[in-house]
Amino acid sequence: MTSSFPFLIFQLIVLIFSVMIHEISHGYVAEKLGDPTARLAGRLTLNPIKHIDIFGSILLPFLLFISGSGVILGWAKPVPYNPFNLHKDMKYGPLKVALAGPASNILLLVVLSLFARLTVGVLSPTIIALFGFIAFLNIYLAIFNLVPIPPLDGSKILPLILPRRYAFDIERFGFMGIFIVFIFVYLFSPIISKIAAWIFLNIAGSHVFITTFQVLGG
Repeated sequence: MTSSFPFLIFQLIVLIFSVMIHEISHGYVAEKLGDPTARLAGRLTLNPIKHIDIFGSILLPFLLFISGSGVILGWAKPVPYNPFNLHKDMKYGPLKVALAGPASNILLLVVLSLFARLTVGVLSPTIIALFGFIAFLNIYLAIFNLVPIPPLDGSKILPLILPRRYAFDIERFGFMGIFIVFIFVYLFSPIISKIAAWIFLNIAGSHVFITTFQVLGG
């Protein structure tokens, strides 16, 4: 991707918006399942100030940008919720709340990719590329968050497929999980990028795909 400062600002805006929608989706599903914690904490809002994490939303993306990373990653402040309040689905409620975030990113991917695909020849290549980039970043975020390493959303799948003892041991990684995630990204980010690019290509189409990476310098 291009390394210009204006594009950095654009990427940060897109990232903050995307992770904000991601977190709101967690809180919205929790609310529907009986837990009002996110709403009472004022987190079911589109006000980005309520969601920005200084390190995850600003410093980390900036460091990835100046290091020449192909894709900027980050996160917002986690939306709080109480799993014991999910009385409408105590068994699968936590999993539904966890998957709501990646699902919101996938929805953004589909909507924006199809919009770009249907407006080829109507909008300028630059506008098409910007919509394409937003779509690509969202599928990248969805795949990244589905990795089953705490504190990522994919770790909530572990209790359903592993013996309880092993799942609990993994969940206890706590803050150390962040370092494991960083190592994972360092080693496997090219694989995530290839998977994200393949999904983006098949939904947006080859014209949008090529336009996005040509215009933005990929």
